[in-house]
Amino acid sequence: MTQRFEGTESYVATEDLRVAVNAAVALERPLLVKGEPGTGKTILAQEIANALGVPLLAWHIKSTTKAQQGLYEYDAVARLRDSQLGDERVHDIRNYIIKGKLWEAFTADVRPVLLIDEIDKADIEFPNDLLLELDRMEFHVYETKETIAARQRPIVVITSNNEKELPDAFLRRCFFHYIRFPDRETMQKIVDVHYPGIHKRLVADALTLFFEVREVPGLKKKPSTSELLDWIKLLMVEDVPPEALRTTDARKLIPPLYGALLKNEQDVHLFERLAFLNRREGR
Repeated sequence: MTQRFEGTESYVATEDLRVAVNAAVALERPLLVKGEPGTGKTILAQEIANALGVPLLAWHIKSTTKAQQGLYEYDAVARLRDSQLGDERVHDIRNYIIKGKLWEAFTADVRPVLLIDEIDKADIEFPNDLLLELDRMEFHVYETKETIAARQRPIVVITSNNEKELPDAFLRRCFFHYIRFPDRETMQKIVDVHYPGIHKRLVADALTLFFEVREVPGLKKKPSTSELLDWIKLLMVEDVPPEALRTTDARKLIPPLYGALLKNEQDVHLFERLAFLNRREGR
């Protein structure tokens, strides 16, 4: 792979993120990406695929997901049912092998990007159960007695929200990158990419208020990049003037259309208490 990831028109990649992606590709190691929810970890895999012109295979992990599902599953129930119905398909066990995302990635004609999304949602043994397959880039299918080996190593992107600690043995096999929350300059670029031609004064005031909200002590969930973009879109749709974001009126301490930024009742109550205290102090 001679192409290098430099970001895309729709995705602002910082220098350290570009270095991490290209290092993982060069080393042929999985790229383990951590960071706050909403910082673009999942979208990164799609953008790498877009930038390199290759397909994306996404495996979204749930709490019930097992590593074996990424390889393949044998549908014994369907085979039993078909045998009772006299279906000729039962004579070939391959008809009941359901290919997983790793199988698809290993046998793809073009080297794909394989996203293993939110790996920390699964059981603690899940990463260990994938160690051998990700290392050797092959696995054995016991039912058909065949070995599925990768035609070329897929570009593997693994995301984690740090809900669980990942095993050391797994971490050693990955190239790690933590996506820091964007600073104001980077966030300005992200907004410009999504909303070209937007009123600069509105963006400036929205960013100021957004970062002020994130700094409020006691906030349970800080608003993320995706929530900022939703909020700015609403500000434009509702034609909220920039002055409304710069008000010093204590009664309007809670940001307009705050439902796009604050996502739980504790944080809303926190802002309501702050507004109440400011009103009392302003008397």
